[in-house]
Amino acid sequence: MSDLPPGWSLRRPTLADAPAILALVHASDIAAVGEPDFTLDEVHEELTGPNTDMSRDCWLAIDPAGGIAGWAYPRNPTGQARDFVEVYVHPETGLPAQRPLLRLLMARMVERAAELGHDVYTVRAGAIPTETAYIEALTDAGFVFLKQHARMQMPLAGVAHEPPAAPAGVTVRPVRADDEDEMRRFHAVVEEAFRDSDHQALSYRDWQAKVSAESGVSFDEWFVAEVDGVVAGVLQSGGSGGDESNDEGWVRSLAVLRPYRKRGLGEALLRRAFAGYAARGHAKAGLGVDLANPTDAASLYFKVGMTALYRANVYQTTVTKG
Repeated sequence: MSDLPPGWSLRRPTLADAPAILALVHASDIAAVGEPDFTLDEVHEELTGPNTDMSRDCWLAIDPAGGIAGWAYPRNPTGQARDFVEVYVHPETGLPAQRPLLRLLMARMVERAAELGHDVYTVRAGAIPTETAYIEALTDAGFVFLKQHARMQMPLAGVAHEPPAAPAGVTVRPVRADDEDEMRRFHAVVEEAFRDSDHQALSYRDWQAKVSAESGVSFDEWFVAEVDGVVAGVLQSGGSGGDESNDEGWVRSLAVLRPYRKRGLGEALLRRAFAGYAARGHAKAGLGVDLANPTDAASLYFKVGMTALYRANVYQTTVTKG
């Protein structure tokens, strides 16, 4: 591209590039938040996720020395009218590629809107508040600040392998993963509980496909909370939260139906999960939370002893199909 400096080039990634891409992302993470927060499995998942085609949607920026100094890709597993763009650049050498990669992705967003059947397409991006150059690039591209997410974590040293008793009338137990009716109910609770947020709904079949594509799924770390025989809350574990050593139990989602909130179900599910993580030898528990969530979920996570490793800004714009 003409707006890359002399000696730079662009190409499409392949799965063989995954280790080099991971090294790039780790360098970016360390510069932004002080530690790596991405795994090799996650690189593979981003390159091969639903509605992502490496040959059309993703780019690598190659610096004059032949190294991978930038990686750009989209994420829209649902195919709905909202995409997420990611641009990673090496903190020491990759800055010249940041804006060109973002421009490529934004031009691709116009095409993806049409391909996925949406007249108006919402596009989001994230940045750590100290990543001022990227925030300026996003702002110049028409993005505006929307909200913040927090990456939460707590050590599991001293956490008993047996959880405390659940509140009276509440039963917390592992999900029956081989019972399709129960799995359908598990999925339904997630969808119902997050209906008052900007969560993108998934059909049961699409949700199953997404779970199957995730790394590190252990159904014995998934739990349901029953009240009078009704599955009123669920906790889904999965993945590593970016911990390459797999030293962290990861809460993928925690959901409690509105009529059953403020009754201790969420805390009981979390403490059951933490006990299970500790019993498996994990040193930490982690999760991500939308700080704009109308249920104020972050207050529960602080209550049980989690702290915010870092916060990330979310920015948003819209495009129309080309």
